[in-house]
Amino acid sequence: MSAIDLNSDLGESFGAWTLGDDTAMLKLVTSANVACGFHAGDPATLLSTCTAAADLSVRIGAQVGYRDLAGFGRRFIDITPRDLTADVIYQIGALDGLARVSGSSVSYVKPHGALYNAIVHHRGQARAVVAAIRAYDETLPVLGLPGSMFLEEAESAGLRTVAEAFADRAYTPEATLVPRRTEGALLHDPTVVAHRVRRLVVDHTLDAIDGTVLPTTAESVCVHGDTPMAVEMATAIRSLLDSEGITVRPFA
Repeated sequence: MSAIDLNSDLGESFGAWTLGDDTAMLKLVTSANVACGFHAGDPATLLSTCTAAADLSVRIGAQVGYRDLAGFGRRFIDITPRDLTADVIYQIGALDGLARVSGSSVSYVKPHGALYNAIVHHRGQARAVVAAIRAYDETLPVLGLPGSMFLEEAESAGLRTVAEAFADRAYTPEATLVPRRTEGALLHDPTVVAHRVRRLVVDHTLDAIDGTVLPTTAESVCVHGDTPMAVEMATAIRSLLDSEGITVRPFA
């Protein structure tokens, strides 16, 4: 029987500013990539998100990023490897503390935004992130883009790597993500997205933005919590996969 993990970026509200519907998404996903306060999320929000995830038996992942609240972590920062390693350790530790008092713990790490995209090709930053995870807890799996330098460095360092695909993002013919500011970069139609995920799980392929068929094998699929129609898309994915007998569960 086929199976897939469904993850989402959550805990990204800040103070009086609410982003996404974490309560609804936590009832649909199996893994929650919770912000760590650097790109989004304040301590009270992160604690509430971790508590809700623990109550629903949703796996908690540390979504680490650049120190960039103003840019929501979507701007590249030319940070030194030493500083990046320290920043990532700091973020994992902070979220792990909140998760533990909620009755859970951080069980994987996923970089966010510009950091996620940078370490597809930026080996120095990829190594810095890997070094941080190894220093904190070398048993933590990492989520990343298939073929990325990040997963390559993580595997070489002995970390468990989890290849990830995106339900709501367009791909280039080179199997990287189309930049958000490019027309067509974001997908919003729940039916289209659901069938896209089904095809990924069953046929191990995705279509690039130009129609190129990309061979893709992934253990986890992301639906961004801040994407318009996120709840509707996650609902449609769960409904279609359930009807096809495909199990939605955390990656092993």
